[in-house]
Amino acid sequence: MINSNFKATIIKNLSKTFESSSIYSKNKLIYKMNYHPPVKRDMKILDRSFFVTKLPLCVIKFPDPKNISLFSKNFKQFILRVPRIPHVIKLSSPKSEEESKSAAACDNSIVSKGVLLTDSINSLNDVPKILSPDAQQFLKDTNAELMPYEYILDYDFWKAEEILRAVLPEEFLDEIPTGFTITGHIAHLNLRKEFKPYDSLIGQVILDKNNKIDCVVDKVSSIATKFRTFPMKVIAGKADNLIVEQKESNCTFRFDFSKVYWNSRLHTEHDRLVTQYFKPNEVVCDVFGGVGPFAVPAGKKEVIVLANDLNPESFKYLKENIILNKVTENVKPFNYDGAEFIKKSPMLLKEWIEQQPDGIIKLPIKHRKKKRRINDDTKSILQEKREIETKNITIPFEINHFVMNLPDSAIDFLGEFNHLYNGFEIPKNLPYIHVHCFEKYDNDETPTMEELYERVHKRILRSMNTTTEILPLASCSFHLVRKVSPTKPMFCVSFKLPRELAE
Repeated sequence: MINSNFKATIIKNLSKTFESSSIYSKNKLIYKMNYHPPVKRDMKILDRSFFVTKLPLCVIKFPDPKNISLFSKNFKQFILRVPRIPHVIKLSSPKSEEESKSAAACDNSIVSKGVLLTDSINSLNDVPKILSPDAQQFLKDTNAELMPYEYILDYDFWKAEEILRAVLPEEFLDEIPTGFTITGHIAHLNLRKEFKPYDSLIGQVILDKNNKIDCVVDKVSSIATKFRTFPMKVIAGKADNLIVEQKESNCTFRFDFSKVYWNSRLHTEHDRLVTQYFKPNEVVCDVFGGVGPFAVPAGKKEVIVLANDLNPESFKYLKENIILNKVTENVKPFNYDGAEFIKKSPMLLKEWIEQQPDGIIKLPIKHRKKKRRINDDTKSILQEKREIETKNITIPFEINHFVMNLPDSAIDFLGEFNHLYNGFEIPKNLPYIHVHCFEKYDNDETPTMEELYERVHKRILRSMNTTTEILPLASCSFHLVRKVSPTKPMFCVSFKLPRELAE
């Protein structure tokens, strides 16, 4: 039994943490308790021990363990039914030989178990008031033992949002900063200004509650470099290793997260273009290729890719990822400014063709295993011989697609396509251009999608110095990639390069 003073102390401590109410309906207890961790709004450094809370309950121990399931099934309204807290718990090891044999026969263990009663029962004195006569008779018939039990809710019990709600200032509780993206072993947050003083606290909680991450970083300011990188601050975890490996589209990408541009939210856009537009044996020019999220998956699809990025770090990891994913034969990296790459692309393709014997590249298509048995003096060994089959692909002098994933300024580069084939024979099929862009509007505006399309189309016409007669709106396909913010949608506009501009 819990003595009255101890019980009074427990209830007093819990009154600030738990809100509860209970009613009876048709002899069934309907009980609701909202669990919240202890609150400490002046916490600046995470103190995990502060969140230990002791919950007074009662447990039933049955001599015959099979009665645990019988009671739980027949009197489920009286057992503890709280998410994340099991109603069947381990108790002390059986003391007698008879108990040990019984436990071992039932669940192959010498550890006895008990059933926790509903959290409306805080002491043994509550049992006869709340438990139904049938339930009490069942306990009597089975020689069950009722015991007080103290269930401990510690830091591990609470979710990240629950912990942050208990420690952040009350005026911030409407939008708790628990959202983040994961890249490799790094969680990336964009904390608003008011949360910056609490960044270490927030970062540590997120790190603790997500076992797949080793490091938490916060974006210090907006992207402000020509390489699309942003200053970041390590707010929790390991600060000495920002080189990650990211899985996407059945490929592995390795890069330094602090030195290159990577956005995990764009994986569906990468897949969309690769699967919807790019065909095997076609030629794709990736103007702002980064570390290869378009180029490498396309290469695995047997697409011929010229992949470019101006950032030396991106170019470095682009080359590594081409090797890592075994697409060296049909993905070629370049390190030019985007405008220069566009202008040079026909020549770069021509040079690649000329560097190959008869303009042919050999692509591995299958690994075939041949098994043979060899004998030595003592044993027979089955040895595998791995053979690589290849197929020949002739590189066509015809670029089928240009990808321009630089949404902040890609449209400004479209003028470089004018007279693209000056000095070259214009191919029969001109390339598609897939240009990514933002179209931000004011908070007091409510433009329709059609109106936004028209705005983007006008920007494209201005950049290419052309007219709607040459590049009509109807010839452009618009795809909403995502909304960066409520007033900043990101689009991908796909259209075929007009012959009048290519000449």
